[in-house]
Amino acid sequence: MLDIADELGQWVEQGREFAVATVVAVTGSAPRLPGAALAVDRDGTAIGSVSGGCVEGAVYELCRQAIEDGETVVERFGYSDEDAFAVGLTCGGVIDVLVTPVRGGVCPAALAAAAGGRAAALARVVDGPRELMGTALLVRPDGTYEGGLGGHPELDRTAAAEARALLDAGRTGTVAIGAEGARCGQPLTLLVESSVPPPRMIVFGAVDFASALVRVGRFLGYRVTVCDARPVFATAARFPDADEVVVAWPHEYLEATEVDARTVLCVLTHDARFDIPLLRRALRLPVAYVGAMGSRRTHEDRNRRLREVGVTELELARLRSPIGLDLGARTPEETALSIAAEIVADRRGGSGAPLTGARTPIHHDGPAAPAGRMGSVA
Repeated sequence: MLDIADELGQWVEQGREFAVATVVAVTGSAPRLPGAALAVDRDGTAIGSVSGGCVEGAVYELCRQAIEDGETVVERFGYSDEDAFAVGLTCGGVIDVLVTPVRGGVCPAALAAAAGGRAAALARVVDGPRELMGTALLVRPDGTYEGGLGGHPELDRTAAAEARALLDAGRTGTVAIGAEGARCGQPLTLLVESSVPPPRMIVFGAVDFASALVRVGRFLGYRVTVCDARPVFATAARFPDADEVVVAWPHEYLEATEVDARTVLCVLTHDARFDIPLLRRALRLPVAYVGAMGSRRTHEDRNRRLREVGVTELELARLRSPIGLDLGARTPEETALSIAAEIVADRRGGSGAPLTGARTPIHHDGPAAPAGRMGSVA
């Protein structure tokens, strides 16, 4: 539900009564991952989505019912070819949806944290003893928490520790623990939704291709920085869509700024003066993606220069160069799309091959968190 925190936060401020349906488990191919949510208020206004349209009508009615009776339920939706008019997923997968009324307590606090850009995790019981279903715990990065799951005293402490581990990784997922904490007591399942600040995209080189990539990066949910050592080109006027524009030598900026395992670095300068010291540093950082623009001849020359300054073959293997997927791109916008497609494929574990005629999964559970507020299920 934290993926629609901004809108739900406004509902809380307005005193609206509402119910939220959240995807808590996915089997097979499904359009949305755990954490995706649909909310409905007492007036019938709906926001969000749990399936991209397949079962929205049925889930909408479940939310309306939850508002009326105050009951938390879990409903399973799958595919059936026996009845063409039955409610189900056309993609062939199965999803479990938790529907719970929200009338106060810890959920609004979690929504406020997410809407305010503060890191937090919301842990909710999605399978287990009926009296615990839907109970929630808000967990902060320092391990403190509020709310309660209503069970054994040790349960909250164990749940908070599990949720903090997922929050540290920026991930959303499920964990199984015992109702008495640790592994003791009747088993129960928690859905832990992590809300973390947007991941960073740092674009090095204030060129025309960078302007298009900035726009695509913002669209994908990244916080985008443009960095170039030339003040005449690195201006906010040339890059109005960037979150920040920095005038600095690229390698010096990279050494001073904060990056993490979700950060993507796009080197568009294709100038050895900038590229070599920058990539030498970048390829040794624990970031998600490092790509560099240039022709194949530039690529070979760049690799030779990087080896000369001590970059190892293992480090070179991390470099995506020439940057982007083979789309036949020509314009800056097409090139930006090519680069963004490679970043998404790398994040999600996709091959970049056409889906037509392929037997590979349509939806991948990649190793890293997606861009945007919510982490991914890995």
